[in-house]
Amino acid sequence: MAAPKDNKPKAAAKGGAPKKGKGFNISSLYTISGDKISRNNRSCPKCGSGTFLGKHKDRLVCGKCRYVEFVKG
Repeated sequence: MAAPKDNKPKAAAKGGAPKKGKGFNISSLYTISGDKISRNNRSCPKCGSGTFLGKHKDRLVCGKCRYVEFVKG
């Protein structure tokens, strides 16, 4: 038989996890001008118009299917 487990709460690690960035604002993906809404980022050619390509330093990446387009220059 296995030994019974202790139900004591574990001590938290000192310092905790490092804080990450402030977060993401979905309104940064769209531009509103008058009655029209336009998308700022490109859509993924594999996933369709509901998934955006994320902009990195040298590439555009889809977060859903991992499609990558490398940017020149």
